[in-house]
Amino acid sequence: MTIEKTAVPIRHDNRFFIGGSWIEPSSGDTIDVIDSATEELYFSVPEAKEADMARAVDAARESFDRGPWPRMSHAERAEYLRAIGEGLRGKAEEVGQLWPRESGALFAIAQYTAPGMAGVFDFYAGLADTFPFEEPKQPTMGGEYGLLVREPVGVVGAIIPWNGPLSLISYKIAPALIAGCTVVLKSSPEAPGDAYLFGEIAEEIGLPPGVLNIVTADREVSELLVRNPGVDKITFTGSTAAGRRIASLCGERIARCTLELGGKSAAVILDDMDLEAAAGAISGAECFLSGQVCSSLTRLIVTRDRHDEFVDALAGTFSQVKVGDPFDPQTQMGPLAMSRQRDRVEGYVAKGVAEGATLVTGGGRPKDLARGYYVEPTVFANVDNHSTIAQEEIFGPVLSVIPADDEDHAVALANDTIYGLNASVFTNDVDRARQVAGQLRSGTVGHNAFRTDFGMAFGGFKQSGLGREGGVEGLLPFLETKSVILNGQPSS
Repeated sequence: MTIEKTAVPIRHDNRFFIGGSWIEPSSGDTIDVIDSATEELYFSVPEAKEADMARAVDAARESFDRGPWPRMSHAERAEYLRAIGEGLRGKAEEVGQLWPRESGALFAIAQYTAPGMAGVFDFYAGLADTFPFEEPKQPTMGGEYGLLVREPVGVVGAIIPWNGPLSLISYKIAPALIAGCTVVLKSSPEAPGDAYLFGEIAEEIGLPPGVLNIVTADREVSELLVRNPGVDKITFTGSTAAGRRIASLCGERIARCTLELGGKSAAVILDDMDLEAAAGAISGAECFLSGQVCSSLTRLIVTRDRHDEFVDALAGTFSQVKVGDPFDPQTQMGPLAMSRQRDRVEGYVAKGVAEGATLVTGGGRPKDLARGYYVEPTVFANVDNHSTIAQEEIFGPVLSVIPADDEDHAVALANDTIYGLNASVFTNDVDRARQVAGQLRSGTVGHNAFRTDFGMAFGGFKQSGLGREGGVEGLLPFLETKSVILNGQPSS
C-alpha cells in the first residue's frame, strides 16, 4: 500500500483563531509542514509574529477579565466541554490523516485518537458535579465561617510539541476550561493541524470569544507568550532544555507553570522474569510513534549473567519490526517526524558506537525505503550507564541494554539519571514489583509492560517536570486556592 495524495483536512490553514474569529496574520511569513513519509510539502500555515501573539494574549485577557467564561457556573462550562467532545468525535478521519503525515504515527492508531480524546473532555465536564471547587472550613484564627474556594488561575499559555499534539492539547485545554481559565494555544510548527481542528470545533459550538485562541509560532515568538505579563500560567510539554528556559522566565515574574519534560526511562528486569516475554513487551511498546515518546522505556537494565541472553531476545524481536508506510495496515513502525529528528537519532547511534557500546541490530536507514524519515529499530548492548546514549534522550527507536551486578545495583542504575518520568519492573512476583516500584524515583512505574495513565496522573520526578497532567491531579494546576473568612454563614 502506498501513501496517496490527499487534501489537507483543515479549513482555515491561512489564518489564526483569535477572539472567536479566523483572522489574517500580521505578515505573509509561513511555516511549511512536511509529510514525514514522503518528504513532500503537505501544507503551510502562517507564522505568528509579535503582533499576532500580543493580539492572542489580549483576547484571552479580555475574555477572562470581562467576558462571561469565568463567571459561568462549572455546570455551564461543562456543557461546552461536552460539546467539544462531540466535535472531536466528528474529527476522527481528519486526525487520522494529519497525525501520520505530521509526526509519523500509524493510521491504525491515529484514526481512534479523536474519539479517545473526546472522553477527556467528558471526564473534566463531569468534575463540575464532583470536584470541591468550594467547601466550608472552620476558621482557626478568628471569624465564624470559612470557605476554601478554588478559582481559575487566569490566562493560560499552552505550548504543545509535535509528537502527540491532539492528546497533549486535550489534557491541557480540558482542565483549563472547566476551571474557568482562558487559553492561548501555541501549536507546534511541525504539527499544527490538530490545533486548527480545535479552532474549528470552538467556532462550531459557539465558545465565547477569546476563551480559546490559537497561533503557530517558532521559539522566539513563543518566548513572548511566556514573558507576557498578561499570561498567568504556562503549561508546557517538550524538552527539558526548553523547560529550564520556560521555568526561569516564569520565575522572573512568579508566573505559574506546569512542565511535562523529557525522560530516559528504565525497565528493570528481575531475575525471575522470562526474557523472551520482556523483550517482546518492550519491543512492541517502542514501535509506538517510532520511539518519539518522552516516557519510552529505552534503558533496559538486566543482571550481567542474563545480559547476553536478553540482548539476543531483544534483537530477535525488535529487528523483525516492519518499518514503512504509516497507512499500510501491515506496518508496525512509521517514520520519524522530520529530517532533523532523523539526523538526531543517527547522531546518537554514531556516538554510541564511538563510546564503546555494541551495536547489535539496526542503526541505519531501511534499504527499501528511499523516501521518508525512516530509521531502523536499533539495539545497543553492553552500554555504560554513564555514556551519552544511556543518559540523554534520543527520541527514536534506540534501545540500550545496561548490565548490572545484581538487582540492587539495577535499581541504583535506574535512578542514576537526571530524569524521572517513567519506569517499569519486570517480574512474575507482584509483591516484588511493588517493592521495587517504591525504590524507583519516577512519576510512573509499570509492571511487566510500558505503562502510562493520564486517567490517574502523568508527570515526572527530578528534571522530568513540575506538576501533573490527567485525572483530578491535572485540574489542580489550573486553580488558585482562596481562603474566605466571614463573620457569619452566607445565605447561598
